[in-house]
Amino acid sequence: MAGGLAVAAYEKGHCQGKLTSFVILACMMAAMGGVIFGYDIGISGGVTSMEPFLKKFFHDVYTKMKEDNEVSNYCKFDSQLLTLFPSSLYVAGLFATFVASSVTRAFGRKVSILLGGANFLAGAALGGAAANIYMLILGRVLLGVGVGFANQAVPLYLSEMAPSKYRGGINNSFQLSVGIGVLIANLINYGTQKVKGGWGWRVSLAMAAVPASILTLGALSLPETPNSLIQRTNDHEKVKRMLQRVRGTDDVQAELDDLIIASEISKTIKHPFKNILQRKYRPQLVMSIAIPFFQQVTGINVIAFYAPILFRTIGLGESAALLSAVVTGAVGIVTTAMSMLIVDKVGRRGLLIFGGIQMFVTQMIVGGLMGAKLGDHGRLSKAWAFVILVLICIYVAGFGLSWGPLGWLIPSEIFPLEIRSAGQSITVAVNFLFTFLIGQTFLAMLCHFKFGIFFFFGVWVAIMTAFVYLLLPETKKLPIEKMDRVWREHWFWNRIVGENNEVIIKEEEA
Repeated sequence: MAGGLAVAAYEKGHCQGKLTSFVILACMMAAMGGVIFGYDIGISGGVTSMEPFLKKFFHDVYTKMKEDNEVSNYCKFDSQLLTLFPSSLYVAGLFATFVASSVTRAFGRKVSILLGGANFLAGAALGGAAANIYMLILGRVLLGVGVGFANQAVPLYLSEMAPSKYRGGINNSFQLSVGIGVLIANLINYGTQKVKGGWGWRVSLAMAAVPASILTLGALSLPETPNSLIQRTNDHEKVKRMLQRVRGTDDVQAELDDLIIASEISKTIKHPFKNILQRKYRPQLVMSIAIPFFQQVTGINVIAFYAPILFRTIGLGESAALLSAVVTGAVGIVTTAMSMLIVDKVGRRGLLIFGGIQMFVTQMIVGGLMGAKLGDHGRLSKAWAFVILVLICIYVAGFGLSWGPLGWLIPSEIFPLEIRSAGQSITVAVNFLFTFLIGQTFLAMLCHFKFGIFFFFGVWVAIMTAFVYLLLPETKKLPIEKMDRVWREHWFWNRIVGENNEVIIKEEEA
């Protein structure tokens, strides 16, 4: 749809930057925030399926699972207190991201990443040493504060550091890092579950301190992005030197001019959360809400949080369920890596539509098979359990190609500088809000909807795929400070933001 003409006009001569080793190393370090985020997602689902952990903190769930033969397969883990353990992280993250927005805008992306790493360290220590449910939840809350800061700053950092023609692939490294974190967590859970004495879950929770330490120490050496520097200083020469270092070329004047203009506009904005409500920012505001909402109603965090529990529901043992979670985590990493390689060639819209169709089809089939084969008190045969596992892997692959990485990439690249930190905070807050709501209600929904839970999420996938087809313009390869063009050229959004099209175009040409 829209965006092609804008890209063609600016691809030549506007951005001469190369993918320098300086950018790669800086972005690898920053993406460690994604590893910790993924680790925290994956570790909670694994430990909540470990019998020693359940016996210590959630004894009622443990008794129901082991001794109650009357309760439905779908209801054995239904406990609001149990779901509060993984989902409390997102409540804390939701509030922290608004604080992080002010910090990121006033002090830079680097400071927010550093604060995120420090909170991760404190949360990991408290979780590993937890003696009661209160220490356990407080540890998750501290981890949530870390996630709020890191997820607010890291996607912005990656998008601003990357040359426009590589921005999609580099930003997708955040979701790749999340997938790596999930896989590491699943592998550690698989190993610690076998620890004699029943204290393996402590190792699982405390090991979050390893990537947290790397992020915290690494953040000290991270350079600040040129976009953030110019937002906080009038030293254009300093910004130019950083741009030259980041882009690997002396020919950065065109990009510097864009940054200066964006910075001047940004400095006139005193209340970015108020300004983002203006009509001219309406498309970005809609996307900052819709994209993270849709990312969560794919149902992916059902798999990320509760994969071991889900696999136990269909009849796998504790060890087999944890191993199956490792398999799905590996699939997610491979497909996210594929997305990194092709997103700047294929484009955002094509991947979102293809991935949406793939997720919809597999969810419909999984729901149908579980309805036909499992029942309330039976167990799936090994053959049918394997079929369900394969289908869930195909579903995870669809998410890894599309809504996983692009759900973070697109919001981080569409906002003008003056509202960028506010827009990213809204994206993260909406993401965390619906992650919390789905995480907190999933086990109850599984109990009441049973196999219909897959149909529920499948319908949302169909809706979001139609939304992308109709309302999301293509943004690949367009310089981040020229992104407003895609809305003015879009068949729908032009009606909202296109009134002053001719004036804006004449100003840009001049």
